[in-house]
Amino acid sequence: MNEQTAIFAGGCFWCMEPPYAQLSGVISVFPGYTGGNVPNPTYEAVCAGQTGHFEAVRITFDVDVLPYEKLLDVFWRQIDPACPGGQFVDRCSQYMTAVFYMDEAQKAAAQKSKDEIAALIGQEVATQILPAAPFYMAEGVHCKYYQTNAEHFNAYKQGSGRAAFIKEFWSKVDEKRALKDKLSPLQFAVTQQSATEPPFKNDYWDETRDGIYVDITTGKPLFSSRDKYDAGCGWPSFTRPIDEALLQTKEDLSLGRVRTEVRTSGSDIHLGHVFDDGPQPAGTRFCINSAALRFVPAEDMEQEGYGEYMKLFAGE
Repeated sequence: MNEQTAIFAGGCFWCMEPPYAQLSGVISVFPGYTGGNVPNPTYEAVCAGQTGHFEAVRITFDVDVLPYEKLLDVFWRQIDPACPGGQFVDRCSQYMTAVFYMDEAQKAAAQKSKDEIAALIGQEVATQILPAAPFYMAEGVHCKYYQTNAEHFNAYKQGSGRAAFIKEFWSKVDEKRALKDKLSPLQFAVTQQSATEPPFKNDYWDETRDGIYVDITTGKPLFSSRDKYDAGCGWPSFTRPIDEALLQTKEDLSLGRVRTEVRTSGSDIHLGHVFDDGPQPAGTRFCINSAALRFVPAEDMEQEGYGEYMKLFAGE
């Protein structure tokens, strides 16, 4: 057996113990206090903010059975990684999140994992990565609280907002992770992180064939070549979408000026922006990233299940 130790602070330690206790390869899990400046702190002193400690769990595990990276993945899935100053309803410093590393290998793994989470959620991660400090076990009443006080524990986990957040937020992250495996790095950056591809160096800025442009993630038809024109900007430009209901717009101040971002209504991916300098009479120009689209040539539309849209090209 190759025993190692891991320490994680994820808000209330009642909620951090059970996810690890059930893992094969975990030898023991204990709640406690770490990272403070007072030896042998009590629960009351920590809760009063008098000691500088985090509520945390210390895990002893067999690294030959359970890699440290798996423990990190479980950790992120118990918390709101973007939330500073506490977790859910608990807004005091003892409920802030942190990974306490035991050695340089754990430090590197934790930083890599944190960077990956930040990229997936598109937000800064508030969780600190800190060197391990003395760990003081919590009083016996707090150990295995999820078993000894199951009714109160479950009510707290639900009432605090943790349970609902974990279910909703991390299911969306899983969807993004699947997309990251499916899409190219540029496609992911554009659709999930609102990046912009280079002008004149993208797939469809000068595409002139008949066909439709569909959502790269869902295949929903978005634009027709009948409404595409050369705006001289270096990106695919359209006067209108196939169906207005498939798009949504929002204000974008990212460049220090007001722009109108275009996203899909279903998959909520970033497409580009819409401007009022397009051809009359509507005057709209949908400036869209090629990386958010897939082009289906007219001759392939029937075979790919887009036969109903062939009417867009009737009479040509």
